[in-house]
Amino acid sequence: MLQVATHAPSAHNSQPWEFVVVQDEQVRRQVSTVARNSWEQARSIAQGAIDPDMFGDVDRFIEVSDFGGAPVLIVLGVDLDRVSEAVAGCSIYPAAQNLMLAAAALGYASAFTNFTVSANDSLGEVIGFPHHVAPYGIVSLGRSARPLGPPRRESIFDKAHRDRYGQRWRSD
Repeated sequence: MLQVATHAPSAHNSQPWEFVVVQDEQVRRQVSTVARNSWEQARSIAQGAIDPDMFGDVDRFIEVSDFGGAPVLIVLGVDLDRVSEAVAGCSIYPAAQNLMLAAAALGYASAFTNFTVSANDSLGEVIGFPHHVAPYGIVSLGRSARPLGPPRRESIFDKAHRDRYGQRWRSD
């Protein structure tokens, strides 16, 4: 999964990603504590901004079950000595997606969270990132407790346009 993650595109081909695979129970608890504290700060904003069902899922995922009880957390970092903050996201987020696609192909469930960016210093300290490596998200990995259905997505016909915005793409 990590190998596939490193095949992602990155700004200037800088490959600035750093991955900390957290399996140790004590470190997972510390990461979960940072995540809960970050969620508490983001919760009131998120509650009004996202679908109530999704909000409830996220709330249970973080507050109640420590990343859904996932046995593995992967903290995604960006080496800011290799790439500027302005393009860090377009380097690490494709790597996160590749990692998650590889996990799905191998039968694992995964979830990505990035609200912990508000606690970069705390999260970086817990996992030992040097000062020039910034955490940009966490991917939780494990076997799903229930069968996974298709992702919740709006129709492509509501999102795709032909030649100009507003000229809807049709299926014909």
